[in-house]
Amino acid sequence: MTTQNFVTPSAEGIAAAARAAGGKGLPPVDRWNPPFCGDLDMRIARDGTWFYMGSPIGRPELVRLFSSILKKEDGAYYLVTPVEKVRITVEDAPFVATDFEAEHSGRDQILTFQTHVGDYAVAGPDHPIRVTRDAETGEPAPYIHIRADLEALIDRKSFYRLAELGAHHPQDGESWFGLWSGGVFFPMIPSADLPD
Repeated sequence: MTTQNFVTPSAEGIAAAARAAGGKGLPPVDRWNPPFCGDLDMRIARDGTWFYMGSPIGRPELVRLFSSILKKEDGAYYLVTPVEKVRITVEDAPFVATDFEAEHSGRDQILTFQTHVGDYAVAGPDHPIRVTRDAETGEPAPYIHIRADLEALIDRKSFYRLAELGAHHPQDGESWFGLWSGGVFFPMIPSADLPD
């Protein structure tokens, strides 16, 4: 029987390894496949706040560092470095889109979203927008794909602004209210479900 000596994962150790592996741009977490080292008491709340051992992480640069090494596999979220992988808890989406800019190019509209950790994504074929609805309240929850199976919840103020840019368009045999960006229509709600 082989005994392995595992060091208990810590946020400090993960941050140090991420800094050591860092370079320009986002780290290549998709190419890193280190051993699973256990669960880390880290949680991303629905509003995008990162917690470690029950306390909010107050340093934005540390949150950005952790967000750059985030990876999703089989529905679970991990912080990954070249030498270790730890599972964390994500309440909804790992990012929050806190703002967007709308530009018009000819007849097309381009929506560029910014997350609370400094990522940018242009809604289109590579960064789709999707909307889910709460089964009990019917309240919509809009998301945009940011990178590598990671999404951002679009915050309420941005969603209200987006609704002002919406249009009706036929989709799958019925009329939908949704958004155009990058030549793609993203349905949000059936036109028939909109209040008069």
